[in-house]
Amino acid sequence: MRKAKITRKTKETRILVELNVDGAGKAKVEYPIGFLAHMLELFAHHGLFDLKVKASGDLEVDQHHLVEDTGIVLGQAFSKALGNKGGIKRYGWAVVPMDEALAMAAVDISARPVAKIDYQHKRRKVGDFSASLVIDFFEAFAANLVANIHVRMLAGRSEHHKVEAIFKAFARALRQACEIEPRLKGRIPSTKGRL
Repeated sequence: MRKAKITRKTKETRILVELNVDGAGKAKVEYPIGFLAHMLELFAHHGLFDLKVKASGDLEVDQHHLVEDTGIVLGQAFSKALGNKGGIKRYGWAVVPMDEALAMAAVDISARPVAKIDYQHKRRKVGDFSASLVIDFFEAFAANLVANIHVRMLAGRSEHHKVEAIFKAFARALRQACEIEPRLKGRIPSTKGRL
């Protein structure tokens, strides 16, 4: 089983993440931003990752520190759980509708950290969540998984539906990228011989 446990404690945040990449989509999330807690739960469900997140932070300042640090720790957890990345499919992609919203996500677990997140919000908040932090979350995730993450909003009116479509598409793309390709027989999925 590909598992990881990461703890991050700073003067601004405290975050614990436990991850099983080969899980069944079970989530236990104790997170002070309700909307992002919901996104983390559906990320686990649609990625079939078992995920435990317990976090607190300096929300009296704003949400940025906690959201960005959550992306950091999740990226680190996936990187640790995948080890040398031998045998993984490496690439994953998904297009997911959520009512009137439609999002595309593509992932390359490549050892090259790039995040291109095409998401423009028309409302400042989605529930209790600062919508602009969607980009910060995925940039931190990409930098710490050391992967390419591309997200495109193809359609959408409701901010809730748009962000939900993004997280669902990303979960499915990442699940595909993390899957084991039996024909590789544990080899690194690169002509370079390493990622």
